[in-house]
Amino acid sequence: MSTESPPELAASAPAAPRTHAPSFGGGAALFTLSVISIAALVSSVLLWQRLSSIQEQLARQSAESGTQAIEARTMAQQAQDLARDTSARLAVAEARVGEVSLQRAQLEELMQSLSRSRDENLVVDIDAGLRLAQQQAQLTGSLQPLVAALKSASQRVERAAQPRLAPVQRAMGHDLEQLERASVTDTAGLLGRLDDLARQVDDLPLISGVALAAGMRRQAGSEQAASAPAGAASEPRWQTALRRTWEGVREETRGLVRVSRIDHPDAMLLAPDQAFFLRENLKLKLLNARVALLARRMDEARSDLAGVTTALNRYFDPASRRTQGAATVLQQLQANMKAVETPQLDDTFAALATAAAGR
Repeated sequence: MSTESPPELAASAPAAPRTHAPSFGGGAALFTLSVISIAALVSSVLLWQRLSSIQEQLARQSAESGTQAIEARTMAQQAQDLARDTSARLAVAEARVGEVSLQRAQLEELMQSLSRSRDENLVVDIDAGLRLAQQQAQLTGSLQPLVAALKSASQRVERAAQPRLAPVQRAMGHDLEQLERASVTDTAGLLGRLDDLARQVDDLPLISGVALAAGMRRQAGSEQAASAPAGAASEPRWQTALRRTWEGVREETRGLVRVSRIDHPDAMLLAPDQAFFLRENLKLKLLNARVALLARRMDEARSDLAGVTTALNRYFDPASRRTQGAATVLQQLQANMKAVETPQLDDTFAALATAAAGR
């Protein structure tokens, strides 16, 4: 596109150029502009340096943040792994704790079962021992087996130290006090006296044995003569023989006539062989009384002893000391034969049944 110059400029073109003098205001502006430009450049440089340092700092912080982030991720990963490991270990520990708890429960149940079994065996053993001792007491008529069994059972319960057996021990103590206060027939002593009486039957004098009594008196006289003082041995032999002959004749003469009261005349007519059977019959009655005493049949025993007493008063010499002693023993035996029941251990057996039932 072309531009045409105005006519004024064309007319003045051939004129010579004019020179202008330099202006002071334009130089100041240029200086100011230069200063501003330099300041701007300096500030730009400073700003650029500052930005560069900031960028470097940001880069360092970014690098450090990245490093820290990497480390944080690493630590988080380690923590996560540790947490998983801990969780696994915790699960294993919980499983083991559960197993230990189960084993402990089983062990406690087993111990309780063993304790109950031991207590049950102890209760059954004590019950059997007391029942056996009670049977022995009934057979022998003595409370010693029962008392000994109760004391032994009480000591065993005390050594066991089980609270559930405390009622059993209290019941045993109560029954033991009752046994100590009770009184029963001394069967062993009565049996011994019956045996002694049976051995004395052959030595008891009969009413019909007059000749035997005379012979016994002669024997007693001869024994007395033999036991005479040594001074009598200094007399002559003929005097000793004469004296013995005279004593024998005198005893025979006294034995010819005997005056006594006889309530049962048939007792004098008792033959020697009948006397043997009479004594054997008395022994059989005493033996029957002994058997009845062992069987705890006191009425039958007293009945047999009453028959022995009747025969003793009827056929044997009442003036003899042996007869009188036998009659006294018979009376004492009849008085001591009492039908006394053996005390029962009701409280102890009830407590044992309760303990065996587990209550």
